[in-house]
Formats: sequence, C-alpha cells, structure tokens
Amino acid sequence: MELNVLKIDGTPSGKKVVLDEKVFGIEPNDHVIWLDVVQYLANQRQGTAKAKDRSEVAYSTKKLGRQKGGGGARHGSLKAGTFVGGGNIHGPKPRDYRSKLNKKVKQLARFSALSYKAKEDSIVLVEPFAMEAPKTKEFLSILSAIKAGDRKVLFVLPSNSENIYLSSRNLPNVKVITVDEISTYEIMNAKSLVLVDGVQDILSSRVK
Repeated sequence: MELNVLKIDGTPSGKKVVLDEKVFGIEPNDHVIWLDVVQYLANQRQGTAKAKDRSEVAYSTKKLGRQKGGGGARHGSLKAGTFVGGGNIHGPKPRDYRSKLNKKVKQLARFSALSYKAKEDSIVLVEPFAMEAPKTKEFLSILSAIKAGDRKVLFVLPSNSENIYLSSRNLPNVKVITVDEISTYEIMNAKSLVLVDGVQDILSSRVK
C-alpha cells in the first residue's frame, strides 16, 4: 500500500511511502485481537473492591435465641448476612486481574489491527514537525488540514514531544502517543490513525 506523506498544512510533501505488507497488509486475525483487547482492559482494572464478611463487621456474637423450639430459623449472631448490617455474603475481595499473552501473539494482534486500518483507508502519514509551544488551536488546525477526521484520532509519534502532547490534552477525541506506547486497543478504538513519518519504519523493524 502506497501513501502520500502530507505536510502539516495538508498539501503533499512530494514523498511517497510504501507500507510494509508484513505490518499493514496481513490477513487480520480477529481472535488474537480479541485476546489482546481483553488483556489490555483487564490490566486497567485496579482490583481493589472489598466488602466485609461476617468475621469483619462489628457486632456482638451473643446467640440471639435458643437453638430449638423458638418457632423460627436458627440464628447464632447478628453478624450473619441475613441481618441488616451483617456481613456481606460472597462479597468481592481484592484481586489481581492482570493476565499474560505471548509477545508474538500481541505482535500479531497489533499488526492485524494496523492491517484493518490500512484496508479501511484510515491511515494518514504526516511529515515530522515540531511545536514551539503548546497550542491546542494550532494542533486542531493541523488535524483539520490533514483531514484526520473529527472522531477519535490516534496520533502516533516516533518519540516523545511534550508540546504536541500538551496541545492535544484537552481534546476528548484525540490521543497522542509514541510508537512505543501503541497497543491493539488504542488502534481499534480510533477511527483515524495519524502516523508521523518514521513510525512505519520503526514498526517494520520489529517484525520477527
């Protein structure tokens, strides 16, 4: 797949790039995409939910009535979950939701997601640029000029640029990351993928 590299004013720079078929032209594997997205979302969970059981609530342990002959159920303590204020029955406990995927599986998932974006013509290549100061209005004009779209744009940089990141921070539908932070979830969650020229070469160099 061949793409024109655009200037930040939206005009062609004259450079054309052929995207690596091993990264942007494979047959997407939906199952590994699902595995990677599920792992990503699970790893975001804190797992700190906690409810007190009957051993942790503060109540008297005095037996409420005799064992037999009372005409009702047997009760041994107000701590039981059947009473208001009693312990929670089978409540949540702190746990770790993190899981593991093999590196090759995660790589296949990322390349599958990138191939989907290439098939959908949702990838825009932009020549490298710098911003002298954080200016959201200026960054918006760049997105408008390159026609990146107004719905969930993922902007990928070869390396960190604080001014570009700060310029996009207040935009709810735009996320700026470096190529080292790219993930299957971020790619699939975006409608448009903007790559600064050089990112595609870094991705191609990671093919194993």
